[in-house]
Amino acid sequence: MNNLTELEVEHLRHIIGGHGTIANKLDNYAQSSTDPEFKTILQKDAQAARQAKQQLMNFLG
Repeated sequence: MNNLTELEVEHLRHIIGGHGTIANKLDNYAQSSTDPEFKTILQKDAQAARQAKQQLMNFLG
């Protein structure tokens, strides 16, 4: 766990959850978008949020 304190782990979990929520919301917005260009932007941003979430999860082991 890279010598993280309990508080740091709790904050990390909170941030990870936030990235998951953002990814889900962006996916939902993309599904309801009628503009193809905007839809692509939303999908790319959702993927970036999922990647950031995964990178943060690596700190938890």
